[in-house]
Amino acid sequence: MNSSFVLSTITATIGFFMLFKKFRLFHQENKENDSPSLSPLSPVPPSSSSHSWRHQVFPSFRGEDIRRDFLSHIQKEFRTKGITLFSDNGIKRGESITPELVQAIRSSKIAIILLSRNYASSSWCLDELAEIIKCREEFGQTVMVVFKKVDPSDVKKLTGDFGSAFRKACAGKTKEDIGRWIQALAKVATLAGYVSNNWDNEAIMIEKIASDVSNLLNNFTPSRDIDELVGMGAHMEMMEQLLCLDADEVRMVGIWGPSGIGKTIIARFLFSQFSDSFELSAFMENIQELMYTRPMCSDDYNAKLHLQSHFMSKITNHMDIEVPHLGVAEIRLNDKKVLVVLDNIDQSMQLDAIAKETRWFGHGSRIIITTQDHKILKAHGINHIYKVDFPSTHEACQIFCMSAFGQKFPEVEYQELALEVTNILGNLPLGLRVMGSHFRGMSKQEWINAMPRLRTHLDSNIQSILKFSYDALCDEDQDLFLHIACLFNNKRIENVEEYLAHKLLDVKQGFHVLAEKSLISIEEGWIKMHNLLEQLGREIVRYESGFIREPGKRQFLVDGIDICEVLTDHTDSRNIIGIHLNSSELLGELIISEKAFKGMSNLQFLRIKCGRSEKVYLPQGLKYLSQKLRLLEWDHFPMTCLPSKFCAKYIVELSLQHSKLEKMWEGHMPLVNLKRMNLFHSKNLKELPDFSTATNLQTLILCGCSSLVELPYSIGNAINLQKLHLCRCTGLVELPNSIVNLHKLQNVTLKGCSKLKALPTNINLILSTKHKYRESELSKLLH
Repeated sequence: MNSSFVLSTITATIGFFMLFKKFRLFHQENKENDSPSLSPLSPVPPSSSSHSWRHQVFPSFRGEDIRRDFLSHIQKEFRTKGITLFSDNGIKRGESITPELVQAIRSSKIAIILLSRNYASSSWCLDELAEIIKCREEFGQTVMVVFKKVDPSDVKKLTGDFGSAFRKACAGKTKEDIGRWIQALAKVATLAGYVSNNWDNEAIMIEKIASDVSNLLNNFTPSRDIDELVGMGAHMEMMEQLLCLDADEVRMVGIWGPSGIGKTIIARFLFSQFSDSFELSAFMENIQELMYTRPMCSDDYNAKLHLQSHFMSKITNHMDIEVPHLGVAEIRLNDKKVLVVLDNIDQSMQLDAIAKETRWFGHGSRIIITTQDHKILKAHGINHIYKVDFPSTHEACQIFCMSAFGQKFPEVEYQELALEVTNILGNLPLGLRVMGSHFRGMSKQEWINAMPRLRTHLDSNIQSILKFSYDALCDEDQDLFLHIACLFNNKRIENVEEYLAHKLLDVKQGFHVLAEKSLISIEEGWIKMHNLLEQLGREIVRYESGFIREPGKRQFLVDGIDICEVLTDHTDSRNIIGIHLNSSELLGELIISEKAFKGMSNLQFLRIKCGRSEKVYLPQGLKYLSQKLRLLEWDHFPMTCLPSKFCAKYIVELSLQHSKLEKMWEGHMPLVNLKRMNLFHSKNLKELPDFSTATNLQTLILCGCSSLVELPYSIGNAINLQKLHLCRCTGLVELPNSIVNLHKLQNVTLKGCSKLKALPTNINLILSTKHKYRESELSKLLH
């Protein structure tokens, strides 16, 4: 391993633990402080959050009207739901409400006004009502109204029996009191409430009131979960900019990222923070699963109706709403300011069913869509998109520790283990939370015992969530996903396109699909697949084929134990198309027999990384390699020559760095598909192959091939060669004149070629044209 890399890793780890030490000291200091400060990750409190709440629900009613029947039924239903009503039985009634009662009203989270025919005949009730309206306006107290056999218009206009009762109460009262009561009644009459005359069954109405009160209490206090949501402050800052809540327009905003990155958590937190500011709100959770509950054999239109009916039931809080056509959502909601979260959208049809147009919703509405598929957002014309990135290593370890230890830093004896788990899980929040819960309460030894399995196997809970995305792919894209997971993660995309050009119809489109669905990312031309997705692909190959106990029958082999079994067993292994072995994962030595690859007639990709500590041996040499090979990558290849039956007809890339090769093969070999040849630091190499047919060769790396005396004249036939790396070829005496034919040559390195005294005639012109070198500078290429 590179020493500078080791040093930087050690430095980063030390710095990481120093941060933890500071965090722990900061945490301890805060615990000792008697006046805790507001965390920067804490939600901005609503206007009522700083108010002191002592009671859940304050009921205002005219006792002689409803105490024995209607109120007693409400009290019973509330008790079953754990809701406590304030009782004024110990308060002596008089002409006006007492300070004790005023305090009770002001310290109740919810006030429920039960308006009966004689309610307004009591000055006591009217004073309660006026105080409740005052609390609603001053600090946002929640007020609910029940019109018990009373018409709301009679309350507003003070007509009918209700108006007569009110006039009785006004007798002998001051204009100030009467004016205060009239204003309060007018405001109450405009509140949406429960009108008993509209209900056929009073018991059902009471049950609905109790359910609504219960839900309000559940949502009343801002969630304390914010303490566990590491990094939520930064997410909220970005999302609030995109949501632009002050704007009157209807705006759709996408939250995009891979499974398990935290899209749903961000959306749920936004919903809990802002839903109270909208007339109607709905959080449609995991819409993918709703698709499985639709009627069997339903067509696309019926599937949309099914989704829209669920949505309308959710946002109106009425169960089992029937939607006869897809215009219902627009008709019902186009004048309502709504907040809607559509979680885990994976088909455009789902958006068409629930939120096809912004005009479906009233001014100021916000529709938030979480998805893995960027294409869906673009197709729907959504331009406000938040891409959720992976947390930093420090934040990732905090997420893990919150689940494992209930705090944002590891216990001292678990520090190294916690960091290793975080690295294995690749900073994916889902994996960090699942595995944190798994390790919680375990002893250090139990952690150590669990680590080997964690390094090679995917937790079943994580797998089930990640696999949903894989299952949604078509067969060809699934095939590409497995190739990347098993063979080509962290490879250049253009190289992989060339490896698979024969196999997949449109490799470029396949990469585009996987990137759109957040299953890979493409960074500066390199394919990046997350650790856990890579593990998922390898688990699928191991288990889905049904060949877990017969590795020789799988498509890909990546596990060291399985590879050892196949290469030493000589069983039928014609299904294998790819092998990727990292010798550092081997428990011992791997001794490969000369016939080990004989049965692998369909092997196309062979990657063996040995490193400096050689663990892979060919004591009898090697007789067979598949004639269908397209990629041969074998670091520290131990033979002096490739097998006599080696076939290079389909080879796209040949990479044999640090090999013991003296020459490549015997005789002439067709190299028409060869694009790259890398023989870096093959010190014993004396002879290169005939390049007469290598017309597609683009890269030739021979750095450190110190025994190489000359390049073959046939190198001039490699007319597409762009990169020629010959640095530290200390035995190289001259370059053939045919090299002047390489008009596409753009990158030449000759530094350290101490015996190379001159360049071929006219090569100066080619290089100076490509690089705009002055002739005096060309000599620097040699030193």
